[in-house]
Amino acid sequence: MAEGLRTVYGWVREKREVLFKHCESLSPEVFTKEAESFGWGSIRNLHVHACFSYRHWFSGYALEEKNPPIKEEDYPDAASLRKAFAETDALVERFLGHFKDKLDEPIYGTVSWQNEPFVATPRKLFMHAVTHEYHHKGQIVSLSRLLGYPASDTDLL
Repeated sequence: MAEGLRTVYGWVREKREVLFKHCESLSPEVFTKEAESFGWGSIRNLHVHACFSYRHWFSGYALEEKNPPIKEEDYPDAASLRKAFAETDALVERFLGHFKDKLDEPIYGTVSWQNEPFVATPRKLFMHAVTHEYHHKGQIVSLSRLLGYPASDTDLL
């Protein structure tokens, strides 16, 4: 059952590569330039947030592993984010392997922003993480354009 999700994640990785190539063309100053009108502030911070959301949901919530806090400044350029996303790719594979036969079984836990228990299935967590990355990918493309550095098309089709 997880094979379909692996296919979807492969498509996500293909378009992420387009965005990485664009980000590698940006100077560190542009990559980290804060834009107050954008949540998370910069192209770098948006990327870091999207990357580590996978870690929060898959590793921290679903697999109940402890994770150190993240610091955006530890990711000064696209190359450092490539490394972080390579670790994310391995995590996604581990997550899908662990839940391969139980993608629709609920996982009960807690999240820091609400008092009541939180319940989600692995399939829903996967879809949330992927759509969350696409949401922030769109913000990265928009912010890049606003800063004067138009990105290539990163839509799935």
